[in-house]
Amino acid sequence: MARISLQNLRHSYLDTPRAEADWALKSMNMDWSDGGAYALLGPSGCGKTTLLSIISGLLTPSEGRVLFDGEDVTDIPPDQRNIAQVFQFPVVYDTMTVYDNLAFPLRNRGMAEADLDKKVREIAAMLDLEDTLKKRASGLTADGKQKISLGRGLVRSDVSAILFDEPLTVIDPHLKWILRSKLKELHQRIGTTMIYVTHDQTEALTFADQVVVMHEGTVVQIGTPVDLFERPKHTFVGHFIGSPGMNVLPCTLEGATPYFDGIPVPTEHPAPGNGGAERLEIGVRPEFVSFAEDGIPVEIVRLSDAGHYQIVDLRHGEHLIKLLAPEGAELPSEAAHIRFDPSHTRIYADGWMMG
Repeated sequence: MARISLQNLRHSYLDTPRAEADWALKSMNMDWSDGGAYALLGPSGCGKTTLLSIISGLLTPSEGRVLFDGEDVTDIPPDQRNIAQVFQFPVVYDTMTVYDNLAFPLRNRGMAEADLDKKVREIAAMLDLEDTLKKRASGLTADGKQKISLGRGLVRSDVSAILFDEPLTVIDPHLKWILRSKLKELHQRIGTTMIYVTHDQTEALTFADQVVVMHEGTVVQIGTPVDLFERPKHTFVGHFIGSPGMNVLPCTLEGATPYFDGIPVPTEHPAPGNGGAERLEIGVRPEFVSFAEDGIPVEIVRLSDAGHYQIVDLRHGEHLIKLLAPEGAELPSEAAHIRFDPSHTRIYADGWMMG
């Protein structure tokens, strides 16, 4: 297991980057604790896989250093970093049995056969591979082969870290939920540092203790799932986390009070001045919007059934606002008013949370 530190890290795929947009990874400093479960979360092209490749040693950063437990490993190749990596598409030895695929990393390290057998069967049971141990890997489905890849990453207990790069892409949706739960269970049992790359917020939030949200090569927030939901530090986090995402509306400031379209919006998080920002916005999640006797006038334009609640689309002038209402709740007429929960209403300056 290892504590992983990134110091003044930047990377560009260009030989002579000049503009900020030329950097696939913007400048970052980060410390990940020994034994933590982390997810790198963001849309395609945001830099997740680039960052994981730098940690694994598949890529050398343009600038900065990578440290494992204080030791500089920036220029050390992957096979000397003592890590296990599971890729997006299954990497297996088709001519070997499932058992031999799982045993391969352990035999390479000279583990005694009795200990090896115990470990292989433990991982096979966890991934529901027990009935296929004697079968050749070539005969398995894509799901089965990816479970072997996961097993090969998990079978070693001596690794500094296990890195997962979108490992459940080819997995059946129902099986995804099962494997996410098993990975979480395994982490709690063995405590190995795990870093999990995904664009799927459900995967990230159910697996990780800490989620690293990335956008256009920048780490915009690191936090627990609760932090990301209740205190998004950037409007991108508010949009990307949650379904539906956070309402983001333009505002002005009078003193420390925000105004939306001339209407004061109470908040327990006032902003003393705009800090020279070009753009001021209010952010509030649909869960914290409610109908009221007075407040912001809106008209109801659409209802969408989402199981235990309804998503209510509202319009105020040219602005759309989403509200979540309990299933079966009685809604007002088309002309209505709404209010925002002051404890969950934040002010953002050029995308970043103020205060």
